[in-house]
Amino acid sequence: MIVQMHGVEKRYGSAVALSGADLAVPDGAVMGIIGPNGAGKTTSMLIMSTLLSRDAGMVSVAGYDPATNPASVRRILGYMPDFFGVYEGLNAVEYLDFFASVQGIRPEARPAVVRSLLDLVGLTHKSSADVNTLSRGMKQRLSLARALVHDPQILVLDEPASGLDPRARFELRELIAELARMGKTVVISSHILSELQDISSHLAVVDRGRVMAQGSLAEIRSAMTSQVRITVRTRDEMIDEADGLLRAEPGVGELRTERGTLRFVFDGDDEASGRLLARLVAAELPVFEWRVETAGLEELFLKITEGAA
Repeated sequence: MIVQMHGVEKRYGSAVALSGADLAVPDGAVMGIIGPNGAGKTTSMLIMSTLLSRDAGMVSVAGYDPATNPASVRRILGYMPDFFGVYEGLNAVEYLDFFASVQGIRPEARPAVVRSLLDLVGLTHKSSADVNTLSRGMKQRLSLARALVHDPQILVLDEPASGLDPRARFELRELIAELARMGKTVVISSHILSELQDISSHLAVVDRGRVMAQGSLAEIRSAMTSQVRITVRTRDEMIDEADGLLRAEPGVGELRTERGTLRFVFDGDDEASGRLLARLVAAELPVFEWRVETAGLEELFLKITEGAA
């Protein structure tokens, strides 16, 4: 695991931000951290990025402790906060050149680094634009380029899609996917579940300062529920026969019918649902559609956090 947190505690006065938080991020993963506002996502990211001290627990970033060896962590980690900041009078090139200098990149190497980053985030055409005139989506992409100036192995992105319109969100997701293909490990937080479902290889559910569940989406789904939702479409005149057959089957529940369509919850794996379909076909019921849907991220999140209060 390239990032590990174990038993991490953090308080702000009497407020508990993290309470025994455990997190493990595999090398090369896109780890989505989901949870409501105030759950502890930003606190976790600040601690692993050396920007906040912890009160207790263990943290390791590529083998380095952010508290005792922050310089080593900063060499391999790029952090993108959830705000852009104020940079008066700087254009996009000057902005990236400044941060490249902060990261110790030699003056003669900076122009090539800046050009390649602007090309990567699709902002070459805005290289001379004042950064404060850029749209919210462009500022987010430029901020991501800033986090990449020293070619870090790990990227920590705090709510990067916050406030973006649908097209800007799509462009940002595509950019993060490209970074993953380049071999970067990406830790990304959001309270908008749909943003992370399509891009994350792994997920961690955070609520009230604790990591409630983590792993791949399939692992979390398997641990939480074996149920799937199935939609079947057949002839209108045969709907009652199909209804009766399905109700007699073990594992079928919450069955609803509507104009040639049956929808139900089925407790079983792929093989079991396949056998169920075979029984319908064997009964000479025409099946025009058989759609199996696993639990979505929102449903899993509610299941995981329902007892947290």
